[in-house]
Amino acid sequence: MQQSAAATKFVAHKAGGKRSMVWMIFTVGAVLSWGVYGAALGKGTALLHNPLKALLCVGGAYFLIGVLAPVLALSGQGGVTGFNMPGTIWASVGGALGAIGAVCIIWAFRNGGLPNYVMPLVFGGAPVINVLVTMAIQPPKNAPSPMLYLGFLLVVSGAGMVLYYKPS
Repeated sequence: MQQSAAATKFVAHKAGGKRSMVWMIFTVGAVLSWGVYGAALGKGTALLHNPLKALLCVGGAYFLIGVLAPVLALSGQGGVTGFNMPGTIWASVGGALGAIGAVCIIWAFRNGGLPNYVMPLVFGGAPVINVLVTMAIQPPKNAPSPMLYLGFLLVVSGAGMVLYYKPS
C-alpha cells in the first residue's frame, strides 16, 4: 500500500522544503519511555505482588494518556469526528497489539522472567518483526540491501550479548 495523500499532509516541512527533524525528539521520548518501561513494570509487579494489579495500573495509565489526552486535544480542534473505518480498524489493531504486548510482558514477569532478560529480548526482537511486517504490508520499491539482513543478525546478536553480559 502507498501512503495516502491525507497521511502525507501531516509530514512537517521546514522552509525551503527540507523535512523537519522534530520527529527525532519524539523518537527519543519513545526510546527513553520504553527503555524504562520494563524496569518500572517489573518493579511495580513485584511490589504489588500480583501481575493483574500491575496490568490494571497499565490500563489506567493507557486510559489517562491514550484516551483523555487526545479527546481534549481533538476537542480544541473542532471535536472528535471524521473517523474512517479502515483507519479506525488499523489503529485499533495497533492499540490492541500494544496492550497484548504489555500483558505478555507482565505474564513473562509472573512466570519467572526478569526485566533484564525479558526486555532485551522484546526490544531486540520487536524491530526485526516490525521491519518484516512493514515490508509485507508496504512492499519496498526495490529489493532490500543485504545489509538489512546483516542488521537483523546484529540486532539478535546484540540482544544476546546484552543478556549474556548483563550486570549481575
